[in-house]
Amino acid sequence: MATYNVELTREGPGLLLRDVLTATDPQAEAAAAVIAAAAPDVLVLTGIDYDHGLAALSAFAVRIAEQGIEYPYHFSLRPNTGWMTPLDLDGDGRLGGPGDAQGWGRFAGEGGMAVLSRLPLETAAAQDYSRFLWADLPDALLPPDMGAEAMAVQRLSTTGHWAVPVILPDGGRLTLLVWHATPPVFDGPEDRNGRRNHDEVAFWTALLDGRLPFAAPAPPFVLLGDSNLDPADGEGRREAIQALLADPRMQDPAPRSEGGAEAAGQGGVNAGHRGDPALDTADWPDEPGRPGNMRVDLVLPSSDLRVLETGVFWPPLGAPLAEEARAASRHRLVWVRVELP
Repeated sequence: MATYNVELTREGPGLLLRDVLTATDPQAEAAAAVIAAAAPDVLVLTGIDYDHGLAALSAFAVRIAEQGIEYPYHFSLRPNTGWMTPLDLDGDGRLGGPGDAQGWGRFAGEGGMAVLSRLPLETAAAQDYSRFLWADLPDALLPPDMGAEAMAVQRLSTTGHWAVPVILPDGGRLTLLVWHATPPVFDGPEDRNGRRNHDEVAFWTALLDGRLPFAAPAPPFVLLGDSNLDPADGEGRREAIQALLADPRMQDPAPRSEGGAEAAGQGGVNAGHRGDPALDTADWPDEPGRPGNMRVDLVLPSSDLRVLETGVFWPPLGAPLAEEARAASRHRLVWVRVELP
């Protein structure tokens, strides 16, 4: 199983489909090559534009198939990104801007999520928690300037929170718990994004605790996605992500790469990081005022699953597919191989 923020987002609806259909878009082709090389059985994609008919996702699956790996099962739901509200949520005095959507987005579906799988998906049983209101989360860290109107409409999920059952070869089920949180930056002293990022992570702990109006997912399950928060470095409120990584109902297999450690050894911002650079999953600029490399993409199997192998697809310089990994996305594909129950 793997998660990969492919950053396949464009500036308007339909543009990603246009680019993928050309079969010459360098980013899409590089991402397809990385996925085919890693060859996960189940893949969660974040940062991929959504359209109602899943045309762009299906076209991208064709590109991956041309590289040698077929994913016959596709799943996606409309994300909160670009889902406009009637309120001026960002307080800029105007309505209908990207910051007034449920999740920041210039158009409906920008930067959504998806699942590609070689195993059947029980889509009829999938649960979408994405309309759950932020104010309804127990102990929510709501911004102090958030008014009653905003609390009545603002959803917790920036992109989405899903539970998607995978049908195993023996007929059993493995549930994918999928999300992509907002970055804890790009706000002001009210720390709206930092608070929301924290609570998007805390949602999973509350769900497993049975403190939400949804049934807690039964094991086996795997939590996959982009937390947009490093547990040791950068900005953000780290209490929720640290608690999630330490939760005994899950295991953190700590996937590593040689390329991440190599990239961090070049000095700059990364030299001041506290986390193990081999665990990093995003290659952000390593210069003053920028975050440097971080661990933000996670695959956390439930504790009943036996982990066999793990890794971050980040080849060192000069190794096969190192250039493709760099050209595809600032993120790297994170994978965990488990023995099925």
